[in-house]
Amino acid sequence: MKACIALCLFALVAAALARPQSHYTDRYDNMDLNEILNNRRLLIPYIQCVLGEGKCTPDGRELKSHIREALENDCAKCTDNQREGSRRVIAHLIKHEAGYWDKLKAKYDPNGKYSRRHEQELAAAQA
Repeated sequence: MKACIALCLFALVAAALARPQSHYTDRYDNMDLNEILNNRRLLIPYIQCVLGEGKCTPDGRELKSHIREALENDCAKCTDNQREGSRRVIAHLIKHEAGYWDKLKAKYDPNGKYSRRHEQELAAAQA
């Protein structure tokens, strides 16, 4: 009987650990995006990190590790703050850092499958 309970408990723990995360970490959700977006000295190192052209901070590494999956799954594991923040960052890059936006698209979306949608959303919001 004790062995059965222990086995069930072990199976429950194993199932909980094997379950995929439902959201990305919210550890960086309270970052001041305006401060980063309005200061190229802060922004460019993040972009270079994601492009693999520079060193990464811990939060840059976190972003880089999830960017492809977030694009492919329409940010399904993003928190609401992350979803809104990604829209703001993409809009800023399209408007103010077109060269880097093109590099990011070439690296993470070479066929334009995902970026086209974001560009259309931005155009509709500006209309």
